[in-house]
Amino acid sequence: MSKVLLGLLLAVSAAPLFGQGSPPHGGADQPYAMEFYYKTQWGHQQEFLQLFLKNHYPLLKKLTETGRVLSVKIETPANHLPEDARWDYRVTIRFKNATVGTTANPAEESMIKELWPDQETYKREEQRRFEILLAHWDVPVTDITPADK
Repeated sequence: MSKVLLGLLLAVSAAPLFGQGSPPHGGADQPYAMEFYYKTQWGHQQEFLQLFLKNHYPLLKKLTETGRVLSVKIETPANHLPEDARWDYRVTIRFKNATVGTTANPAEESMIKELWPDQETYKREEQRRFEILLAHWDVPVTDITPADK
């Protein structure tokens, strides 16, 4: 009897877990979207953006040319946010699929060396870009817009 009661208790308490959370991403060969949020030290927003556009955006464009990335969108909020919720830049990347979006690209290091032959300057500027960050977080997103019929 106690085993039945324990089983029933586990089933009832586990049921809400399966109903919570975000919907799953599409199939294995469906695009996979990730939003990258950047919050910089106050007064360093423009410096961060300049370094991002110089030292990271060209790599994202190169990944788009290879087909690993389908699109890149860079946004900033039009109005200010409360400090605890503030972010300065959101970069949305649509990858070819979830595997590409969640695994390392073996060709990335050679692409970086090709795009930035002066590796010393590149590494110094990338270090600076991350020094002026207060926070950075990544959010996988799923488009759940109903299809029009």
